[in-house]
This record gives sequence, C-alpha cells and structure tokens, in this order.
Amino acid sequence: MAGVDSPADWRAALAETGELTPEITSAILDAHGDRGKRAIEAVTESRVKAYRDFTVVVGHGDEYIVEDDGCTCEDATYNLDEEDPAALCWHAIAVAIAERIDAVDHHDMWYADVREFV
Repeated sequence: MAGVDSPADWRAALAETGELTPEITSAILDAHGDRGKRAIEAVTESRVKAYRDFTVVVGHGDEYIVEDDGCTCEDATYNLDEEDPAALCWHAIAVAIAERIDAVDHHDMWYADVREFV
C-alpha cells in the first residue's frame, strides 16, 4: 500500500486500498480537522448520493451539490481559500472519500426532478 506520508496523500492511499484504514482516517483528520470528521461521518451514514446529473451530500439542514471539489454550501462559498486546492468543505471531502471506497448511494434519476419534491 502507498504510504500516507503527508496529509495530501490520503486520496491516493484511499484509492489504492478502497477502504478507510486507521492510517488513512488519521491522514484525513490531520489534513482537514473537523471537516474531515464530518465527511467521514457522512460517508459512514450513507449520505453521499449520486444522481444522473449531480452528486449530492445530505447535510443536517439541507442537501449540497458537489462537483469537481466545489460545493454549493456556504462554507465553500465564504470560508475557503480559493488559492488552496486542499481547502475543501466537508461535503466535497465526503464525496472524495465515498467515491474511492465505493460508498456512493447511486440513484438512477435526475436530482433536478427529485429536488422539486423535497
């Protein structure tokens, strides 16, 4: 397995192992702190959903669309350093984790159609 020598290595290590090992979990927490913790909780609670048009993370108050490490949440909009590619909200971290461990809940429907009913 690839080592997790720096906090930035967790994505590669996770893609290689396909599971959240204690070493990878520690690397995520070292790199992202509370955001990493919340992301891991969302993944373990199956709150990362993929639809035909979007990947969505179900938060405690709303659902957030995540695309290419960008997110529709206020944290991503107002609090993150745009110059730092490692600065991610917990929703984007959750998607990155879930995709690498095959923990995305897939729905064969359009989120745009589902969202009208929510």
